[in-house]
Amino acid sequence: MSEKKNEGNSVSRRSFLRNGALAAAGFMIVPRHVLGRGFVAPSDRLRVAAVGVGGKGYGDITSFAEGRADIAFLCDVDKRRAAKAITTFPKAKFYTDYREMFEKERKNFDAVSVSTPDHQHAVAAMAAMQLGKHVYVQKPLTHDIYEARKLTEAAKKYKVVTQMGNQGASGDGVRQLMEWYNAGLIGDVHTVYVWTDRPVWPQGVAWPQTNATIPAELNWDLWLGTAPKKNFVDNLVPFNWRGWWDYGTGALGDMGCHLIEPPFRVLGLGYPSSVEASVGSVYVGEFNRGYFPESCPPSSHVTMKFPVKGGKEVTMHWMDGGIQPERPEELGPNEMMGDGGNGVIFVGTKGKMMCGTYGINPRLLPTSRNAEVNVPQTIARVPEGHYLQWVNAAIAGYNSKEAKSLSSPFDIAGPLTESILMGNLAIRSYDYREAKIDGKGYNYPGRYIKLLWDGPNMKITNFDPANQFVKRTYREGWSLGV
Repeated sequence: MSEKKNEGNSVSRRSFLRNGALAAAGFMIVPRHVLGRGFVAPSDRLRVAAVGVGGKGYGDITSFAEGRADIAFLCDVDKRRAAKAITTFPKAKFYTDYREMFEKERKNFDAVSVSTPDHQHAVAAMAAMQLGKHVYVQKPLTHDIYEARKLTEAAKKYKVVTQMGNQGASGDGVRQLMEWYNAGLIGDVHTVYVWTDRPVWPQGVAWPQTNATIPAELNWDLWLGTAPKKNFVDNLVPFNWRGWWDYGTGALGDMGCHLIEPPFRVLGLGYPSSVEASVGSVYVGEFNRGYFPESCPPSSHVTMKFPVKGGKEVTMHWMDGGIQPERPEELGPNEMMGDGGNGVIFVGTKGKMMCGTYGINPRLLPTSRNAEVNVPQTIARVPEGHYLQWVNAAIAGYNSKEAKSLSSPFDIAGPLTESILMGNLAIRSYDYREAKIDGKGYNYPGRYIKLLWDGPNMKITNFDPANQFVKRTYREGWSLGV
């Protein structure tokens, strides 16, 4: 699928490079020793431009500001959502279109925070990196597998400091799990169960037929961005977009980066070799199951196989919509599995271990083992936390030891995101040539086979229609710029 280049008055990422001549990359940072004692060098503060400043975006920038970061610019397509940030950071100049902000202010900021709906992550992050800016991008890193691969490549090409917003990657829990696993306490893991009670927004529903009035404070065309042109409907903004494929990535995209990250890191996983999916349907009439191709399903069970060392493989089960795995025999009948609604269970040849969301509350099973085992700490913790870890690394620079010890840079976050989005590819794998609406809804032949994945080439090798979900076509006027 090809992307169309920007036309008319829209500002493309290529124009940033052409007109700016990589001005930001050439911006001179004066070392503090040159200025002498008592001076605060520009390199001692990180000037951040924020794209998406409501909700989670607001939480991100206030966390950055707790360290050596100055929130210099704010950008949001919805002034209602931006109001709190504008009040909190009155010195920050406000923009509605990040492309205009980048074009006009590219010499005046060092880094960019991206916290938009999923379908806008990649274009904003790529544009920032092409200007030589460090980037922090909320999870999931991207909407599409192709986008994740390109952002990962761009981080290396432009030598910028990157971090994805899966803050559990900097937590103590995942490091404790790694130390237990490395010490051989549960043997070789062969199966992992991951589950969530999400979605907590509408999924498995038809697109509303009634149009609504666009709020005066919302630039709906900019909110749509790369997505197809549609009329505005109620109850989509600011949160329920997650259940629609044009904008969100469903429960798997929302929670996968928090829950799959621990096994991905602990077991050193890479690209999966295969993926299968089954989904829940909704009742739309007597003996009639409803499938709505624009909407994520109400629940799903995805199974992925990951090759590991020694010619072995790990089977990972993802479950959402309230589906949970069978309780381990080692877990007491009144003991909580995971953190209740979410969790991860590692099944090894010598035992099991478990954690909650973000890798918190790691436990060996049976839980009585935790009082008996004392494994020395071998992995450094992140006392400053996920946000300030990125701020400090960005100030230190791309080749610094701080940058090399980041918890979720794109060379880690990119492959993780690709693997997570593989599940969505399987869930969506219908054939447009065969798709039809009948008494049973859409025909999804890709859900009834094992999809074989060629990771390096980003391709399903045994069911070509599934490859349409590797990379989407952007709306005219938008481009990834690669």
